[in-house]
Amino acid sequence: MPHSVKGVVAKSKGAPVSVETIEIPDPGPGEVLVEVKACGVCHTDLHFREGAINDEFPFLLGHEAAGIVEEVGEGVVNVSPGDFVILNWRAVCGECRSCKRGRPWYCFNTHNAEQKMTLNGEPLTAALGIGAFAEKTLVAAGQATKVSSEAKPEVAGLIGCGVMAGLGAAINTGEVNRGDSVAVFGCGGVGDAAIAGSNLAGAHTIIAVDIDDRKLEMAKEFGATHTVDSSKQDPVEAIREITDGNGANVVIDAVGIPSTYEQSFFARDLAGTVVLVGVPNPEMKIELPLQEVFGRGGSLKSSWYGDCLPSRDFPMLIDLYLQGRLNLEKFVSETITLEDVEEAFHAMERGDVLRSVVII
Repeated sequence: MPHSVKGVVAKSKGAPVSVETIEIPDPGPGEVLVEVKACGVCHTDLHFREGAINDEFPFLLGHEAAGIVEEVGEGVVNVSPGDFVILNWRAVCGECRSCKRGRPWYCFNTHNAEQKMTLNGEPLTAALGIGAFAEKTLVAAGQATKVSSEAKPEVAGLIGCGVMAGLGAAINTGEVNRGDSVAVFGCGGVGDAAIAGSNLAGAHTIIAVDIDDRKLEMAKEFGATHTVDSSKQDPVEAIREITDGNGANVVIDAVGIPSTYEQSFFARDLAGTVVLVGVPNPEMKIELPLQEVFGRGGSLKSSWYGDCLPSRDFPMLIDLYLQGRLNLEKFVSETITLEDVEEAFHAMERGDVLRSVVII
């Protein structure tokens, strides 16, 4: 029988979200019903509400979540009822050309639940195929990754998006290594996760760049050795000065606008790496001197979901958290209810929070 639960819905472009009673079907083949315990408020959900990703309204928002498997459909073998899971939006198919090349973190055919959740009979578009600002949600089995139940849901869920994106941008995409110098533009949740990842990887110098003094102070708690207020000084010159005139080995743009990408490009050392993990909008363009692109060498990379493989990376990061080596608690600015999501969006826009987390 369908399950009637509360969920946060964006009904039209730019309109405030509302808590509605939605219907969720029993899981079909390859599907999993998850009782959501916590879900972080990510900027991507705001992008969905604003129609900046697509116009497939109404949206069931929320995707950065952890919960308990309640039911599984036919053929599901990776999780069982009672398992504590983190939800992910890259359920690798194992069959596409990227998976067959041994690069499943670039899977081009990720799975979502076949059945739709509904509002008054109207199909809902689940944000990133998850829709976890709800008491329960329906996902493809590959979107549920089992991890240790010793982890708190409010911190475990963050690995499902922002923390994984940032950590992975440093460790997986940027391949930060012992003794490297790293600069991170943008010290929100993703940027701070990139700083934490660089610290875990053994970077010697980690430079945090932002225009908000509050965020720069917070960045130090995640491992930043230096901070640069780019509203007061040229960040490229500042990064070069800190790195003996050379620039950083790896520069991570966690903002995703043309100006920060250009600064990231010029702030790297010769043969250094630029990693774009901040999400630009469709209208943005960049212009770089092709001679500089050639002459500086190195790599210009984009990081998709931290180039992660959830089945490999999520349990590892939870283990690091339980060992006290990855302080996920610092990412949680406040815990809220489903009714508070709209205000949490405003707090995020004001820069008042690193992460608001809905507890359900």
